[in-house]
Order: sequence, then structure tokens, then C-alpha cells
Amino acid sequence: MKILVINCGSSSLKYQLRDMNNETVMATGLVERIGGEIGRIAHTSRPDGDSPAKRVDELPIADHTEALKLMTDRLLDGVIDSLGEIDAIGHRVVQGGESFSHPVLVDDAVVETIRANIPLAPLHESNTIGIEQARKLFGDVPNVTVFDTEFHLTMPPHAYMYPLPMELYDDLKIRKYGFHGTSHKFVSRAAAEHLGKKPEEVNLITLHLGNGCSMDAVEKGKCVDTTMGLTPLAGLMMGSRCGDIDPAIVPFLAKNKSLSLDEIDALMNHQSGLLGICGMNDMRDVHQAREQGDENAQLAFEMFAYRAKKTVGSFLAVLGTVDALVFTAGVGENDDHLRAKVCEGLAPLGIHIDTEKNAVREPGIREIHAAGSPVKILIVPTNEELEIARSTMAVVNEAAA
Repeated sequence: MKILVINCGSSSLKYQLRDMNNETVMATGLVERIGGEIGRIAHTSRPDGDSPAKRVDELPIADHTEALKLMTDRLLDGVIDSLGEIDAIGHRVVQGGESFSHPVLVDDAVVETIRANIPLAPLHESNTIGIEQARKLFGDVPNVTVFDTEFHLTMPPHAYMYPLPMELYDDLKIRKYGFHGTSHKFVSRAAAEHLGKKPEEVNLITLHLGNGCSMDAVEKGKCVDTTMGLTPLAGLMMGSRCGDIDPAIVPFLAKNKSLSLDEIDALMNHQSGLLGICGMNDMRDVHQAREQGDENAQLAFEMFAYRAKKTVGSFLAVLGTVDALVFTAGVGENDDHLRAKVCEGLAPLGIHIDTEKNAVREPGIREIHAAGSPVKILIVPTNEELEIARSTMAVVNEAAA
């Protein structure tokens, strides 16, 4: 079965075609700057093969319809002979609200329900555009939606509710939803398999640390708490997002800086985090600046690690017993300095990192805990596209049964 995975952003389109008979990647691509003066499409055929072929083009790309057409043109150029070879399409949808607790086959009612949830994630309205255009372009090929929020819908009310007037939840569904769910789901299952257990047999703390960051407390395969909230702004310090702060800072800034709500929203999403503290939002640049004696870079690094470390402690309290910490995503998988800093001083809680193992870079799942550590420490590379493809195949097969 060949499955096309589509992740449609506001000005970008990421895609991947997989042969699910062996789960290999046939092609992958990224369309950027959609709607801008000059767009860009980078396409790679058979990236896992011996001779991957990469092609990059810059040209005007007016909208997502044109982006999808460029995607199909590249796929038909030596990857597949016809669009009819594609058996199903899996779509990443950021916000499913309380409406979707599992991936679903797309029909008109599903699209309308997704559209009804747009107020919860207005920046991701493009998700519905990608679905609608794919349905037109691919005809009868089944489309499946996989939601970032679905993995977190197992949280109990005491974890997802905010201590605000109840009518705000009743009227507007203001609550914690959590994001990066596809990643947390993938790495928690992969970690359980690596440990030789079923997902329902392990408790894990998963750390998705990249430019966007979130952590999950996973009890017996199910999420019971997460750091992101109503929006992806909440929780940990991130590349350019502030994470959790005193909410009274919002009216304070409005009063003392004469900032509008939109300006404050932009400040907290795009001008804060690592970027706000030291002027850099890439942890590699932060490390380089630290080595050169940049005090703000050092502060940013310590703040970033401290907030993750503090959350490890709180999630340990939530879970009671933990089988493993699981680091994933760009920073989590590749930054040994950050991992060491997060685990520093946690030996009394059963978390012992092995410095030498932590410093080694190798592909695949790695164990970096010290011998005898009660809590294992794993690096598990995330693969959201593979998780979406697997979910899509499962939904399509179930529908055909």
C-alpha cells in the first residue's frame, strides 16, 4: 500500500510518500513561502536509497492548490507512474478539539467538524485547505485525518481543566489540549517495544524538545498530562515561545507598553523563548555563543534545561513510578549538553545518566542511562510521518474489512 502523508501549514506544505509494504520512503518534499513573491519546492526521490535524487526549484506559488499540483508533478516525475498508485492520503491536523479521539476517514461531516474547531487554532486553518484540495485532486482516493491532539484526550479532567469560570469551558471549550501528540504517541510506543514490553505495561516521560517543545506523562500507554495547553504557547520554554508565564503579564504589558493583544500574542509566540533571552532560537548557535562567553546565551540554556528538569520532577510525582525518560525531536535527539543538564541532580529520583553514552551519536534508539539506573534514559528518534502513515493504513484497512 502506498500512502501519501500531507502536512499543510499556513505558508508551507510538507509531504512524504511511503510504501507501507516495507515502510520505506519513496519521496519527500517541502513547499515553502506559499503566497509569497517567490516560493520554493525541495523534492527528494528515494531519500533512503543508495542514490537519492534531490531537486530544488524557486518559482511563484500562489496558493495551496498550486503547491499540491507541484507536489503531484514531482511525484509523477520518476517516483510513480500515475496518481492511481496512491492508495490513501494521511493528513496531519493540529487541532481536533474534543471531537476526535482517533484518526478518522474523511467525509463532508468530518471536514465541517474540523472547520468548527478552527477558532481553537486559527493559525492552522490551512489544514482544512489541504484536505479539501486533496479530495478534489485525488478523486476517490480515501483521505484520513490524524490529529495532534488525539493522544492527549485520555487526560483526566483534573489534568486538562483550567481553574477558570466553568462557563468558559462550557461555551468556548477552553481547556488543555496538548500538541505534538503524533510524536509522543510514536516515541512512547517505540520506547515500550525497545524495552520489550507492551505500551500498557510501561510508564514514561516523553520529552519532545525542538524549536517547539512539549512533554508528556504517559501512564500504561496513555497520556495523563502534557505541558502544552489550549495552544502550543503553553508549557516549556521554546525557540521563540515563552511557555508558561504569569498571566497577569498580559494586562501589565498592555498598560505599561501600550501593546495591543495581537502585539502581545506576537511577542510571546515569536519574540520570546531562547530568542528573547539571547537573540538566537537555534540551540546550536546558543552553544557556540556560550563557549565564547555570552552570558545571555548561558542564561537561556540554563532556563531551557531548568524548565524541562522541573517538569520531569512534576511528572514523576504524577506517575509515581517511571520506567524511562524518552528524549526526542531535534534538540532532544542531538544535544548531549542539554540532556545532561536536564538530568543533572536527579540521581535521588532514580535518574542516572551515563556521560560517555550520552556523548555518542548513533542512529536509532539509544540507551544513555548508567548501569543500574532505576529509571532508564532513552533517545528515540521521532517519525511523525510514519505514525500518520501507519494510522492511515489502519483506518483504510478497517473501513475495507
